[in-house]
Amino acid sequence: MHNRNVKLVIAYDGRCYHGWQRQKKHTTVQGVLEDKISMMAGHPVTLLGSGRTDAGVHAIGQVANFKTSSSISPEAFKKGLNSLLPDDIRIQNAEDVPDDFHSRYDAKSKVYKYQILLSKETDLFRRHYVWHIPWPLNLEKMKTSLSFLVGTHDFSSFRSAGSSNTNPVRDMKLAELSESGNEGIVRLVFEANGFLRHMVRNIVGTVVDVGSGKISVDKFKDICKSGDRRMSGIKAPAQGLFLVKVRY
Repeated sequence: MHNRNVKLVIAYDGRCYHGWQRQKKHTTVQGVLEDKISMMAGHPVTLLGSGRTDAGVHAIGQVANFKTSSSISPEAFKKGLNSLLPDDIRIQNAEDVPDDFHSRYDAKSKVYKYQILLSKETDLFRRHYVWHIPWPLNLEKMKTSLSFLVGTHDFSSFRSAGSSNTNPVRDMKLAELSESGNEGIVRLVFEANGFLRHMVRNIVGTVVDVGSGKISVDKFKDICKSGDRRMSGIKAPAQGLFLVKVRY
């Protein structure tokens, strides 16, 4: 009898994992967490995540929940799991939530950020958390392009093949670019009620094409309207992407 529902907020460095979702032959974040939670709870546990992240993608605030009959307190689950988990997965918070809470279906929106390092040389210590681009980008044109994404649109142009989502319409609440000049880091932040497969990485790759002068701002607008993934740019590398927050 599973009489409790526990919600976790989780951070992880995605470098060593084959993404979030449990797989038989590969190490995944969900798989590692389920094993450790089951060990603590004393029974098999299914962890429900707010959504998948791809291989190599990081999270600051992934949310997941599990049902348990264990009487272990949320704080004890947090402490115990953090002592059992590898150093690249941390439980940020644990709390009891109502039985009907579902981390995926109850999510109102998700926030992602993507980091680009603009410098001639790569940064030895940050290379696993940025897309290093050694040429200049026109950030103003990139900002203009991002502004076209805000609102409710069909995002088929930025959906990778193999997506299980049949409905490509999403409500983009935020699509912004900021720079920290002294660091050479450009951050793109996106918030939407949901994201299609590789959507953020495909958008970033295409916006970088605008910044590089490969395509015009008007061309970017056409790509958005086209619904054709073949017209948009490359998929940006996984290591620059972070799931920042899930809002409920």
